Amino acid sequence: MSTASGTQVRSARFRSAEDEFGVVHVHEPHRVGLPPLRSYLSEFWRRRAFALELARTDLRAQHFNTALGQLWLVVNPVLLGLTYFILVDIVRRGSRGPDFLAHLMLCLFVFRFVSTSVTDGARSVVGGGRLILNTAFPRTLLPFSSTVAAFMRFLPTVVVYAILHAVSGLPVGLHVLWVFPILALVAVLAFGASMIAAAAQVYFRDLASFLPFFTRIWLYASPVLYYAEEVPDRFRLILDANPLYPLLASLSDVVTRGERPHAGLLALGLAWAVAIFFAGALFFVSREREFAVRL
Repeated sequence: MSTASGTQVRSARFRSAEDEFGVVHVHEPHRVGLPPLRSYLSEFWRRRAFALELARTDLRAQHFNTALGQLWLVVNPVLLGLTYFILVDIVRRGSRGPDFLAHLMLCLFVFRFVSTSVTDGARSVVGGGRLILNTAFPRTLLPFSSTVAAFMRFLPTVVVYAILHAVSGLPVGLHVLWVFPILALVAVLAFGASMIAAAAQVYFRDLASFLPFFTRIWLYASPVLYYAEEVPDRFRLILDANPLYPLLASLSDVVTRGERPHAGLLALGLAWAVAIFFAGALFFVSREREFAVRL
């Protein structure tokens, strides 16, 4: 049989199949590698319970549901914060008081929320290989579950800070309500950074080994071990290039100083959070159809 006649036979078979089942499948490429966003977001929202359960499973694997597991979630960052405070206080020759301890603890807890989101998010896609190969769902649920799990680890430290805040005699008033929108922006930034790390880990498998060094440098470049206004002018460029700087500085002003956040800092923090979120979402969603091939 010639090639032309073979092609006609196959075409006839396809047409008969379409006539029999009444279904025609048309596959078209998506613009910029993006799926239809409305249906994608609808499916993401419909399966949000899946991400929450995935986060709970991850926490249970780390013994979060036991008394000792929950205690360690609090003791570990507290001991780390006290260690940093002693080192900084020694360097400053005992000039740091309880207000600085509150600042250090608060900013360290928030920073650990973001850094844990990023490091766990980097492993979320690579570690979920079988799930990706066998189940159809929006892959953004994987880094989202990492961010949710990191936030659940962050919540017990809020109680610790509340006690420290009261003991230190720091101001309490309506200004504290600013904490909620600032933490919301931190969560948006953490989710965006988690999506970037998750997608990048698929292409660069050594990223997970590099992330601990990156997060340590990021910690030192953030106003955690010092106040933002104490940074010398020659290092201001490093501080300004840090996405967490405006949010941590605003949080410290609100909670430890009883001041409203500076409008310029808050606007800069909003810009950073939105930019990182959309950059991460665009990078992740446009590449997620390749994950099954590359895992």
